[in-house]
Amino acid sequence: MSQAEAVARAPRPLWSLGLLRSEIAMTFRRWRTLALLAVLAGIPVLVGIAVRIETGDGGPGGGGGGEGGPAFLSQVTHNGLFLVFASLAVTLPFFLPMSVGVIAGDSLAGEAHGGTLRYLLVAPAGRTRLLLVKYATTLTFCLVSTLVVALSALATGALLFPLGEVTLLSGSSASFGEGLLRALAIAVAVAVSLTGFAAIGLFVSTLTTSGIAAMATTVGLLITVQILDSLPQLHALQPYLFPHHWLSFADLLRDPVYWDQLEKNLGLQALYAVVFGSAAWARFTTRDITA
Repeated sequence: MSQAEAVARAPRPLWSLGLLRSEIAMTFRRWRTLALLAVLAGIPVLVGIAVRIETGDGGPGGGGGGEGGPAFLSQVTHNGLFLVFASLAVTLPFFLPMSVGVIAGDSLAGEAHGGTLRYLLVAPAGRTRLLLVKYATTLTFCLVSTLVVALSALATGALLFPLGEVTLLSGSSASFGEGLLRALAIAVAVAVSLTGFAAIGLFVSTLTTSGIAAMATTVGLLITVQILDSLPQLHALQPYLFPHHWLSFADLLRDPVYWDQLEKNLGLQALYAVVFGSAAWARFTTRDITA
């Protein structure tokens, strides 16, 4: 056996830190990714300005966000840190997962459409490793996008409203430092809430060679499931839908923390990640790559 054949037949590790770094750098250099992050960063600014204008004009609620708004908005004028919680509650149902859907849906389909997928597989990467790297990159975007919303909200809240002790949902008070730690924990919980949907987007991306079609399908599934989760007639099905427990992060603002819904959310996201991750692997490793 020649040295070249020996190298070709040598087992490849499932992970490559260099490949992951390269993929993350390439993803976050794209204008589309930067535009998505810019839009997400702008939402807390708009929410903060809207609350400031409403309360400055003596609007209803005495510092609240009006009827139907997130419960956290009623506390924003008393403590700017609550703008972090309100902004995450506003962006989580659609804006954050839509951004994740764009990144996940385009992850493999975009490479196929651009004619670069075959070259990635010719390099010593392998299909399983490439799939893992694409998913890890999407999860990185989940965390970064969530932190962008949180940091933008924190900066806006500090500029427009006072900061201080945090009144928790249970009625007790926590120091501003503890409030920051809870805000960080909430941002991580929100990012984890998107892991199941990221796996769905990755699976959809293995089904087509059109990045636009994959992105549109993923976002369409998000909208459809959100509608199903809002129909009272489907209450028996709703606990199994991936967005059903997304707003359970609010329980991190209780003392003591209510872990029941948080654990259900974590378990549900893990289930979706395993099922659709396995489906993506089965599809991608047996797919005929022609582009």
